[in-house]
Amino acid sequence: MSVGNAGPSAEPEPMMEMNMTPMIDVLLVLIILLIITIPKANHAVNLNMPTPNNAPPPDKEPVVVTVDVDFDGTILWDNQVINNRQELEAKLANVAAQADQPEVHLRPNKLVPYKVVAGVMASAQRLGVTKIGMVGQEQFQ
Repeated sequence: MSVGNAGPSAEPEPMMEMNMTPMIDVLLVLIILLIITIPKANHAVNLNMPTPNNAPPPDKEPVVVTVDVDFDGTILWDNQVINNRQELEAKLANVAAQADQPEVHLRPNKLVPYKVVAGVMASAQRLGVTKIGMVGQEQFQ
């Protein structure tokens, strides 16, 4: 026996650990495939877009109704204050009842809470107003 040999046998011990690298590689590939195949969550707002037609544009200028929503939630219909929701809905129902509906231009203030503007738009949609648009978007950019 030599002095430098500490163990009873000079043979190296076999390694008893499993090689994890191939298993990790396979799991990473499976995770990548899973990420690719899962559809992205779609938070979309469904809009009823007009169908394209080839009719010539109308000869007369459209009638425009302006609805302003002030910073404190005050609603103005052609610069006249609307006192309550019933008065607004009566005016919107009058617009919706016309055969050739006037254009409703909704102009919200930059500081108005979104729920007030959304309420006006929901009322217009529920009552059947088809020609409504947001005006003055440049203030939000």
